[in-house]
Amino acid sequence: MHIDREDMLELTRRMTIARNCFNRVAGAYMDEEGFIDGSFNTHFLKLSPADKEKQLAIAKTIPYAKTNEQLKNFRIDSRQKKPGSIWHLLTALRDCELKNDALLYSLYEYIGERYVVDKPYTIEVFCGNYDVPVKGADKESQWESEEVYRFLVVAVCPTVGEYEAGMPQAGFLFPAFANRSTDLEGVNIFAEDGACEKLAGVLGLS
Repeated sequence: MHIDREDMLELTRRMTIARNCFNRVAGAYMDEEGFIDGSFNTHFLKLSPADKEKQLAIAKTIPYAKTNEQLKNFRIDSRQKKPGSIWHLLTALRDCELKNDALLYSLYEYIGERYVVDKPYTIEVFCGNYDVPVKGADKESQWESEEVYRFLVVAVCPTVGEYEAGMPQAGFLFPAFANRSTDLEGVNIFAEDGACEKLAGVLGLS
């Protein structure tokens, strides 16, 4: 399924200090064998201004990537949504807005067991809410909200320095944002090198 660049640009415009759409950010520092070496979970507004800027840059990298080249849409079928699946886990994390550390640890462990890079890396998870404004016939935004798009951005970054994430090399946006609406049947997967199929395989989509 083709990703509309305008949908992604609309979303990234809410990923600034002035128009921030994120409420929480959590993450784990993974060692070279994929085991958790430390974690964090905090309300986004409690970050320092410098940390907010840094975290927004990480989150924005994924939807702002070259659409249909570095960022590709993958479909989720009903068989992949059964209880105990990764999609069931992601939906639960989205619903609780990252306030359940046990679910977060399950996600980190799931990725750690399957994502092989042989060097330390960081998983960052952002939860956001975007009140999608109604657009009139002239495509100008109105004040009224059409729906609330609640979503997760998951970024896989190299660990640089001591417990510090670099810019993402892979990640995904769940659920997908298509036609200015929530697409629960899709996930947009990012890979810096365009090889999105690697992470798709980790998520059971290949």
